[in-house]
Amino acid sequence: MKKLMVVMTALLLLIMAACGTADEGTTGEGEKATEEKVLVMGTSADFAPFESRNTDGEIVGFDIDLANYIADELGYKLEIKDMKFDGLIGALQTNRVDLVLSGMSATEKRAQNVDFSVHYNHSGEMFVTLKDSDIKTIDDLAGHKVGVQLGTIQEEGAVKIQETVDFELKRLDTAQLMIQELLSNRIDVAYLDKAVGAGYIKEQDLAGFDDPTSSSPGMAVAFPKGSELVDDVNKVIEQMEENGKLAELKEKWLSEE
Repeated sequence: MKKLMVVMTALLLLIMAACGTADEGTTGEGEKATEEKVLVMGTSADFAPFESRNTDGEIVGFDIDLANYIADELGYKLEIKDMKFDGLIGALQTNRVDLVLSGMSATEKRAQNVDFSVHYNHSGEMFVTLKDSDIKTIDDLAGHKVGVQLGTIQEEGAVKIQETVDFELKRLDTAQLMIQELLSNRIDVAYLDKAVGAGYIKEQDLAGFDDPTSSSPGMAVAFPKGSELVDDVNKVIEQMEENGKLAELKEKWLSEE
């Protein structure tokens, strides 16, 4: 009986040892899986063709393709956080995101709070109106209501134009809401990035004209101050300029054809 107990105890110890080895192996695999580097990107997905949601709810656009290319080249998995545009710089400052791609112009004012990559696009600005509108020039804005998106360079530009042209400014959360306000006659003009405005003109059968006073800087990737990612991302963007990949993305997303 004692011999049987000894044998059973030995078997039990062997089984426990085997389980322990299996558990250790599983833990090792889990640790390896968690070693995958993640790049957290902030964006405001209401700015087609740079970033917007498709019919399946997926975030797509020029900036998304650009971010995925950068992440792949640097060996990261990309994670996208969608938020309001005027909260993006705050997200960088509090390290909730590693970088921002959201059609953001690299202004001197923003550069006081974040670091920027080299420019990857420059569109300029335009005014979008209803097709039968009699607003054809900046001077025609006088006495009308102009919509802008909060926190954008267009908001800054509109305030500057107000110094010489007397119009009412209405600040809105998204570009989509701005167009809805225009179609509902709650604003007379929407002031937008040119590439974005051209898209809405085509999609909604609207009209518009370029802003001749526009001197906005180019769009760039934004980072927290002192980010070590800036140099690496710059190298990828410069490489994309050289190998034609950036031109391909512009043809895919920004071409008016």
